[in-house]
Amino acid sequence: MKIETMKISELKPAEKNIRIHGFTQLKEFERSVRMFGQIRPVVVDENNVILCGNGLYETMKNMEIENIDVYRVEGLNSNQKKKLMISDNKIYALGVDDLNTFDAFINELRDDLDIPGYDDEMLRSLVADAEEITDIISEYGTLDEEEINSIKVNSEKKDKSMNEELTPNNRPVRDEKNTEVCVERTEPIGENSEMETAELLPITEQRRFVVCTKCGEKIWL
Repeated sequence: MKIETMKISELKPAEKNIRIHGFTQLKEFERSVRMFGQIRPVVVDENNVILCGNGLYETMKNMEIENIDVYRVEGLNSNQKKKLMISDNKIYALGVDDLNTFDAFINELRDDLDIPGYDDEMLRSLVADAEEITDIISEYGTLDEEEINSIKVNSEKKDKSMNEELTPNNRPVRDEKNTEVCVERTEPIGENSEMETAELLPITEQRRFVVCTKCGEKIWL
């Protein structure tokens, strides 16, 4: 491929262009040219009409650069030129980023994130997020001293609460094989008592009974 250098004033933009270049893209084009120079040629036909690279041409013209590198394509008919303009834009758009490689490059660049086409603050946030995730993963499954003490306190409270539930009025009764059969409770003797002799006793008196956990029957002691 033969590249030639010519005066930028000699080039002719196409009457109709497939790609519309907005302010943001032209600004990033300029960042790229200032950082790297012209890294690809503008494609022109035999009449110096631009087929590919209108955005680069417009950028360099605005920067008042006098000379530009071009690649000349000759012998194409009108339809072929249109197809070239269409395909050049579409083929590039079909590519996708390898995100793993992208993230690796960004992490390797660290604080040097002045990259044309990207907002450096956005890239810095990606690096920060990656570091935060790494810290979270490294700490996963570990407990600090405060968390350990909190677990101990909660465990002690739970044990105390369970012991308080087994009061003298609600303690288990075990059989000879030491298996829990009934629950021992007390109940006031009075109008609501199931005993036939309840009306003969003061209402403040209490009688002890056990409740069978199998059948639910009260057994008075």
